[in-house]
Amino acid sequence: MTSPKGPALVVPISKADASGPQVLQPSGWPAPKGYANGMAADGRLVVTGGVIGWDVEGHLSDDFTTQVRQTLSNISAILAEGGARPEHLVRLTWYVVDIEEYLANLRPLGQIYREIFGTHYPAMALVQVVRLVEKAARVEIEATAVVPR
Repeated sequence: MTSPKGPALVVPISKADASGPQVLQPSGWPAPKGYANGMAADGRLVVTGGVIGWDVEGHLSDDFTTQVRQTLSNISAILAEGGARPEHLVRLTWYVVDIEEYLANLRPLGQIYREIFGTHYPAMALVQVVRLVEKAARVEIEATAVVPR
């Protein structure tokens, strides 16, 4: 068996503040922008299904950033129902139908994200898909949160 090459994994879990998720950042890796490489948490799991940008009346905007804003707001509402807050998020998986549309809107997406979730950045993945179940949806996001015990 050979030893793995690359930087050693550093798990910065502070005993003094183990009340929420902890960012996992391998030593020597560049800091990610707008997401975490990994998270560790202990508590009650709160998960969402794939959430899209429907408003309370079931309407879906044609605009990508408006859909993202509503999707993140919907996730925030689901988290609240489960007793979770945005700072309890440990993972978000984004499904987009056009990755170029996502990339072209990074600045407004970052602003929208911070308005709704603050500056807590969980582990995230971004996947381009052919389409979503709801034909007019441009984005769908799954969320995982861990509420401390």
